[in-house]
Amino acid sequence: MTKISAGGEAIGHHFLKALGEADTEGFPFRHWLLCDALPTDAARAIPALPIAPPAIDDTQGKRETHNATRSFFAGENLSRFPVARAMADCFQAPETVRQIERETGATLTGSSLRIEYCQDTDGFWLAPHTDIGAKLFTMLIYLSESPEAAGWGTDIYDDELRHAGSAPGGFNRGLIFVPGPDTWHGVEQRRFKGVRKSIIVNYVKPEWRARHELAFPDQPVG
Repeated sequence: MTKISAGGEAIGHHFLKALGEADTEGFPFRHWLLCDALPTDAARAIPALPIAPPAIDDTQGKRETHNATRSFFAGENLSRFPVARAMADCFQAPETVRQIERETGATLTGSSLRIEYCQDTDGFWLAPHTDIGAKLFTMLIYLSESPEAAGWGTDIYDDELRHAGSAPGGFNRGLIFVPGPDTWHGVEQRRFKGVRKSIIVNYVKPEWRARHELAFPDQPVG
């Protein structure tokens, strides 16, 4: 069993408070909006990591178009970067997993933790998609501090793929949903003046093939 770090405990206490205070929205699908999702020191340490934004061409509306350039809080990054290890410890911890299950209704026992660090530059976009399949839980936390970043949140859509709004994209705000057939979301094509930084936290089913993306590939949660 992974021993949770002191940093992981601090992040966990802060996050669980934010989760308990999150706004629950029902349209166009059930989702939660977080404010002040992480302790400020952690939220600022992540975008300060010495990981350069990848140089990418057209994403074709999918992150996996450029899989080789993606960054995860896994493998050697857990030993190189204390904040990456603290985040992994936080979301691996049984108390965090149990509270997420209670608040969202997700069933996570036996799944694996996956945390991606995203740095999206001008030209990035994502086509509407649902995350159904091997993902059991999705959370995005936005980490850019520029004034423009407030408008960089994830776009959400109804069943007819009509744009239904955007999550607030300001610093340390977040969006949570439990993937299902109606959880259409994406990133509309827009101008990014700077780098759109965020993390994506997923819990994924045992059949997830890209084991190098998982924080603790041999230790399912729960």
